[in-house]
Parts: sequence; structure tokens; C-alpha cells
Amino acid sequence: MPRFVQSRKEASHERIIQAASRAIRRSGYAGTGVADIMREAGLTHGGFYAHFASREAMLAEAADRAGAETVAVLEQFASAAPPDSAYHTLLKTYLSRAHVERAETGCPVAALGSEMPRQAPEVRQATTRRIKDMIDLVARLAPGGSQPENRHKVLATTATLIGALILARAVDDRPLSDDVLAAALQQLNGD
Repeated sequence: MPRFVQSRKEASHERIIQAASRAIRRSGYAGTGVADIMREAGLTHGGFYAHFASREAMLAEAADRAGAETVAVLEQFASAAPPDSAYHTLLKTYLSRAHVERAETGCPVAALGSEMPRQAPEVRQATTRRIKDMIDLVARLAPGGSQPENRHKVLATTATLIGALILARAVDDRPLSDDVLAAALQQLNGD
């Protein structure tokens, strides 16, 4: 019996984190309320503290999950490509129209970056960890790999990816949004 209760609690916790991970990307940190998350997870608001010590603890775990999902998706697309095109596949996947239109399941840094300086330390730590994972992924796939002399290029590539996605999502002009994506992709591909 104790194992059944634990697995049920784990399943509930997982639903909460999934809901919170989507919500922070959709509505931002300030727009993500405990009651809404619990409702979306199919749970009562009163059960929240059985899972988290605070709202910030939930946000930190949600930020960590969102970042991990983004890196995993990019790794999956890159690993499905031939080795000599894995880097370009990563770039095209990140700078895709689908990624622009699916903020709720996309890169949390592009969705939440401007909010980060005002977040609790545990939220910022989780985000920083996942940004480092993204940088490491770009470094592993970039021409020249993880060589120390390539660090600045890898950081610029990561920043360009995130910045282009932010701009492409920010404008209400589809042709301009597409041009931002295409220009960033062209620049990063060295064309």
C-alpha cells in the first residue's frame, strides 16, 4: 500500500510540473498562479504544499523541466540527422516557424528571459543550468566542437538563436518574423 500512495503522489507531482512548465512559457512567471496550475493538473489547490515548499520551488522545477525538454528535443532532432548536418538541423529546428508558434512547449529562455533577473535564486539557478546545457549542445554540434577557442562563437550562436526567436515571436508582422528567422539562420550558417 505505501508504494501505491507514493506512485500516486509522484504521478500528481508530474502532472503539476507538466502544467507549470507549459504555463510559465505561455503566461510568464508573474502570470502563473498556483490555483491555475493545480486546476490544470486536475488537482485541488489545497494539495499544493504536499508537493512543494513554495511557489518559487514549483517555478524552479518547472523552469528546469522546460529547459530540459527544449535541450532534449533539439538533441533528438540533431541525432536523427546525418552527423555532418546535425548542427544545421539544430539551427533549423530552433529557428523554425513551428517553434515560433509553440511558445508553450518551446524554449523557456526565449519566452522568459527578460523576467529572469526578478526571479528567486532557485528559479535563476535552474534556468542557468539549462542555458549551460543549451550552450554545451551547441558546442558539441558546432563546427570546431568544444575547443576553447570556439567558446565565443558558441556563445554568440546561442545568443543569436534565442534573440532571433524572441524577435520572431515579438512582432505581429508574419513576413518580418520569417525574415528574422531566415536572416539569423543565414548568419549562423555562414552564408
